[in-house]
Amino acid sequence: MSQFTQALSARGTSDFKTVLKREIEGLSVNELPLQQGLTTGSYALDRDIEAMVLKTWESDDFIHVKAGVFYKSIIAGCSCADDPTPIDEVDEHCEVMIEIDKISAEATIRLLQG
Repeated sequence: MSQFTQALSARGTSDFKTVLKREIEGLSVNELPLQQGLTTGSYALDRDIEAMVLKTWESDDFIHVKAGVFYKSIIAGCSCADDPTPIDEVDEHCEVMIEIDKISAEATIRLLQG
């Protein structure tokens, strides 16, 4: 489970969205549902992840965050020596919902469909 300790500490300040964005961008492809969000490629890359905080709100126990995530993928070929298909990176985008526990800073992240 991912931890958003810095974002939780910045809650209520003018730096909150900046800190939140930085923490999202620091997550790996294993922590974000990027593989499930693919629309063009077949393998999500674990670099150059950029986030855009779209909306935040709070409930009694959680900070809720809707964010857009921009990343790259590849269309994996057979990788044979005579494979004429170059490995090109493809731009991808998905939206996620992040729910951060106000006490523990633990977060659940899920892919938002369409």
